[in-house]
Amino acid sequence: MTVLPPVAAGALDSLGMFEASAALPEQVASAVGASHGLDGLPDKAYVENVVVLGMGGSGIAGDVMVAVAGPFLPVPVTVVKSYDLPDFVGPGSLVFAVSFSGGTEETVEAAGEAANAGASLVAVTSGGELASLAEEWGAPVVSVPSDIPAPRAGLGAMAIPPLVVLEDIGLFPGASQWVALAVDQLKRRRDELVRPGGLAEEVAERIGRTIPLVHGAQNLGAAAVLRWKSQVNENAKCPAFAAVYPELCHNEIVGWGQLGDVTRQVTTLVNLRHDAEHPQVVRRFEMVADVLREVVGDFVEVRAGGEGDLAQLFDLVLVGDFVSLHMAAREGIDPGPVPVLDQLKERLRQG
Repeated sequence: MTVLPPVAAGALDSLGMFEASAALPEQVASAVGASHGLDGLPDKAYVENVVVLGMGGSGIAGDVMVAVAGPFLPVPVTVVKSYDLPDFVGPGSLVFAVSFSGGTEETVEAAGEAANAGASLVAVTSGGELASLAEEWGAPVVSVPSDIPAPRAGLGAMAIPPLVVLEDIGLFPGASQWVALAVDQLKRRRDELVRPGGLAEEVAERIGRTIPLVHGAQNLGAAAVLRWKSQVNENAKCPAFAAVYPELCHNEIVGWGQLGDVTRQVTTLVNLRHDAEHPQVVRRFEMVADVLREVVGDFVEVRAGGEGDLAQLFDLVLVGDFVSLHMAAREGIDPGPVPVLDQLKERLRQG
């Protein structure tokens, strides 16, 4: 049993999000065994492109693939977070449909289009309509454990299987080794975060009641900042914004030319750093920091630990998850339920 920090022990947490986040290392390790040896996978020679379908906490599995496997894959990978499937999807496509519930309407619709187009499909889900359709199509299914309390608490169970499948096909050799390195780093980081006064608690305190502006670099940083933003949104019920180097140097920094008297009171800059940054991006971080220190309330830097891109990405993810949970606990907010999302889905179902 993981020992949780005192703030977690006394916090309102009806779904057990603190405990679920602390279990990420074990969830990642378990996902490897659940994903190896699937029947019905295409031959490497016939895969012309890879597509990942998913929304929200499920959809970030595609961003993880782009960040970690994308640079090494011999074929392009595309992430689709919508109803619409790219026209190029066809018999040469390997499509991962990722939906925690199995009922995400955008993912189910796009998966149906992929099946009709003759693509090879792999479903990653806990059940629902997607699992039923996959069985009907003869597509392999990786089952997501049903005891995970929310999609955003199941990143390991949903992001790891596509990487392992790519390894089994022969498109991403060494994926299991990368996962093992990630598990090692996650355990080290988890043991630090659950102690009183850990890094995440400190960052949450510095953010306080301000709005975090999260910056990261390149594909790894893009996945990390998206995760931080969405976790602050869903767990802390707080606005958050994210941008990525080097793109933000071509637009966003111009927007800080005025309203500094306002932004200094309401914004905290959080820089997520990793070892794979381009040398010129390292310089850009330093230059942009000089500009933004005058227009934000505080400046925080979180540096990834671990060996390899997957380890560093998941390390930043785990820190961000705990930061968002501590932000919720500081305000007496239950991080689990997301009633506004439930209400929106219900209105959509009603037509």
